[in-house]
Amino acid sequence: MNDITTDELKQRMDAGEKLNLFDVRELHEYEEFNIGATLIPLGELPGRLSELENLKNEEVIVHCRSGARSGNAKMFLLDNGFTNVRNVLGGMLDWRSKF
Repeated sequence: MNDITTDELKQRMDAGEKLNLFDVRELHEYEEFNIGATLIPLGELPGRLSELENLKNEEVIVHCRSGARSGNAKMFLLDNGFTNVRNVLGGMLDWRSKF
């Protein structure tokens, strides 16, 4: 599945779409600025995989500050049986520069 741009994500959020959106940054980054995603820091993802088990065949969108950590999260989820994982390109840096 292709990754997702901040523009597409914003449009879908503004339309009120229910999204499986996860922020893989650290707590202090999330507290400073967030877009309402569920926080699961990348380092905690392996231990919290069971929380996401029911989403294996649904679209899952992951984001971080720049797209690097969420890229790693995407690969980890795909390696663990998730079928539709999308990374937010440019992350929150891109989001904040636009919105």
